[in-house]
Amino acid sequence: MKLSDFDFHLPEDLIATRPANPRSSARLLVAEGQAIADAHVFDLPNWLQPGDRLVLNDTRVIPARLNGRRHRDSAQGPVSAAIEATLLDPQADGTWAALIKPLKKVKPGEDIQFSDELSATLDRVEDGQAYLRFNLTGEDFDAALERAGAMPLPPYIAAKRPADEQDKTDYQTIWARNSGAVAAPTASLHFDDALMQALAARGVDFTHVTLHVGAGTFLPVKVEDVTTHKMHAEWGRVSAAAAQDIRDTKAAGGRVIPVGTTALRLIESASRSGRIEPWEGDTDIFIYPGFKFHVTDALMTNFHLPKSTLLMLVSALMGQERMKQVYAHAIEQKYRFFSYGDSSLLIP
Repeated sequence: MKLSDFDFHLPEDLIATRPANPRSSARLLVAEGQAIADAHVFDLPNWLQPGDRLVLNDTRVIPARLNGRRHRDSAQGPVSAAIEATLLDPQADGTWAALIKPLKKVKPGEDIQFSDELSATLDRVEDGQAYLRFNLTGEDFDAALERAGAMPLPPYIAAKRPADEQDKTDYQTIWARNSGAVAAPTASLHFDDALMQALAARGVDFTHVTLHVGAGTFLPVKVEDVTTHKMHAEWGRVSAAAAQDIRDTKAAGGRVIPVGTTALRLIESASRSGRIEPWEGDTDIFIYPGFKFHVTDALMTNFHLPKSTLLMLVSALMGQERMKQVYAHAIEQKYRFFSYGDSSLLIP
């Protein structure tokens, strides 16, 4: 299995930089069996059955991108430099792993001022990775970060425009509640209250799980033999109640449909024994063609980057040739791609 097997040409103008408004007005490509239908996300209830269960990732994206200044006394007097930091994940020792640009401008022990209330000290650098210790913790830190930070938009959007206040709403799901992600579970961004009510009226059930999506989700695959790729790890949790709900749905003949690849990766991580169990920890599960799915019956997901692990995941679910057909149709019909783009419902 070669990396080039998962490549395709995407016209630049199909990369979405803003979401559809309202959320559920985004387009929905439905691939079921060998058929392809063009619909909208608000049509989703028409494609689901009473007793189906949607699995939703309730992680909350933190405004992890910070701009600040580092100050230092030199022989020529006080000097300062602009610093950009993107928080990655909190460490057990109280520091935050972070990407810092330019890292060489900051020395361990130096302070970076991000706002009047929020600052950090560069605690250490290990293997090119920076670790910051902030002056605030707990709710004080969360509140200060909310005011000082910007949403960490994906690189392909950030290259086109800076994040703004609108992204603090747009890049967050309506059910987000457990803070810790630095990327959104983007298929979930299409849901609004009206759609949730329509799905409930249809008899569709919902289960929440948590996977804190990390910046590693955007890392490119650099090996030609994809089976040798090392996946990044992300923390997740499937509660006992969530596992039981999913087991009950399977037993009753309903379908378990994760909304987004993050929810899928998590429930499959919790199901390696053959049935889903309560689960908590770091998962680096890598799903590519040949993978055996234990609980996933279908998937709602956006359109993914060429040569990405997420394109490999949907190819594992649907088949490589089938996904080539789906993506060719999406490009021909000018579906909008990536995080703020349109969505698909994939039913093997």
